[in-house]
Formats: sequence, C-alpha cells, structure tokens
Amino acid sequence: MRVLIAGVTGYLGGVLCASLIADGHEVIGTSRDARRAIESVPGLIRAVAWSPVDAPLPADAFDGVDAVVNLVGEPVAGRWTDAKKRRIRETRVVGTENLVRGIEAAPARPSVLVSASAVGYYGHRGDDELTEPEPPGDDFLADVTEAWERAAEPATALGLRVVRLRTGLVVGRGSPFLRPQVPLFRLGLGGNLGSGKQWWPWVHIDDWVGIVRYVVDHETLAGPVNAASPAPVRQREFAKALGRVLRRPVLLPGPAFAIKLVLGEFASEVLTSKRVLPSVAVAAGYTFVFTDVDAALRDALRR
Repeated sequence: MRVLIAGVTGYLGGVLCASLIADGHEVIGTSRDARRAIESVPGLIRAVAWSPVDAPLPADAFDGVDAVVNLVGEPVAGRWTDAKKRRIRETRVVGTENLVRGIEAAPARPSVLVSASAVGYYGHRGDDELTEPEPPGDDFLADVTEAWERAAEPATALGLRVVRLRTGLVVGRGSPFLRPQVPLFRLGLGGNLGSGKQWWPWVHIDDWVGIVRYVVDHETLAGPVNAASPAPVRQREFAKALGRVLRRPVLLPGPAFAIKLVLGEFASEVLTSKRVLPSVAVAAGYTFVFTDVDAALRDALRR
C-alpha cells in the first residue's frame, strides 16, 4: 500500500511513517521543506514541498496513492495571540480545503482520507461521557475543530471514504503533550492543575497509530472516530500516575488563576474537562494495547 502523510515531519507523522515503512508500505510525505523531510524522516519514497495555506497540494503527489492521512496543523500549545489563533485555524481549515482540492485535481484518486481532528471538538463537558454522536462545544477550539472536520467532507463527494480522527492527549516518548511535563515532575514540581477533577482523554502513541491503520484497513469505518483510551482519567489521577512512574512526590498544585495568568486563553485546554470514549473504534473491533495510564506512562518513558 502507498500512503501519503500530509505533515510528515510532525511527531505523529514521523511515528506513523516509521510504523508503515517497518511493515513494508510505501510512504510519501508533505512538508514545507521537502529536503528537511527526506533528511529527518527515514524511508520516504518521496517528499513533496507544500505550504498548506497557500495553494492546493499538487495533483501529482497522489500518483499511486491508496490512502491519505492529513496531519497538517499549527501546534495549539502556547499563548494564544490573535496571530497564533489565526494560524491554528488557517492551517487546519484552509490546509484541509487545499488538500481536498489537490485530490479533486488528481487523475487517479485514493480510496480513503483519514483527516486529523481533535477531542477539542467537544469543548468543556464536565463528567458527561462523550462519544462520537455528541454535538460540538462552543469554545474557540471546538469551533475550529468543527470547521476543520467540515473542510474534509467534500472528499466524500469525490468518492473517498472520509474518517475524521478526534485525537486525545498523546502519551509517547517525546510527545508534545508529555515532554514538557516530565522535567517538572522529575524535580518534584508536579501536581494538580486547577481542581484536578477535569477529565483528560489520553491515548498511547501505539494505539493512536493502531487506530489510524485500523480505520484505513476497515472499509466500513467512516465519519468521526475518537482516538482516545477507553479509560480516561482525571488530571489529578494522571499526575499521580506520572509521579509514581518517575518515583517523585506529587505535591505542588497549580492554581487555576496562575495557569490562566501564564497561559492566557490556552489554559482552557488543560483546565477543561472532556470525558471522551472511543465507542466507534471499540464497536468496530479495535483492541487497545494500553488501557492503564501507569502502564502507558512506563512504556513511554522507558523507550
């Protein structure tokens, strides 16, 4: 199988690429800098230079491609200035629109598009159990994510099966979610963020890759799919688990007001609650490798 990964130099793209290549598949990657992609992602058969917000992906990028995985998007972490928020929206929405325009122009089209989305779709929902049919939230990321998913839908009219992958907080060696937390916890500076009662919908990187590959291979799957563990935990439970794995005390709380002062509007992403469950993946027969957060963290930090 030949797979095109849009955004191959990001964390998720690199891990997915390595998994596919290890199993004998061919991978084409897109990046703003094709040379950097070839140098930093071993095994690509081709790298395509593409600026997602500026133009459609060249039609010849899809030559011989069976599946497309769209991972393009400005990282959401960091203080949300007006410029940052504009990049978050444009790279996702305009980038996906330009990807679909490239598919439309291709002489031969792939059969499936797995287009990244995020659990941010649901907004702040307290203790509600959130499965794929739930409506979107009403905050900034929920609005962006709904538009992001909508931008992928025209590919259905082009004959593709479209999967919208709502990814949770990825636990893996060097993952953007876990990486900044580990040094603080090693110093004994970990603790609750705000009340600590908010649900964190985590997923181990092996299961994220597994779900992507599962939905590519299973032709009955289309529409939204939650890529999150069936055992979400509250933030305080996650903190305790990370402390146990690192053998460090978890003593220092981060008051909500202080987090908001430092992070601004982005603070909502660590303080709000999303109890997301992967009902579609489980019903389709996907078996999770990691459902225990302690085991997931031990594996991530051992690699």
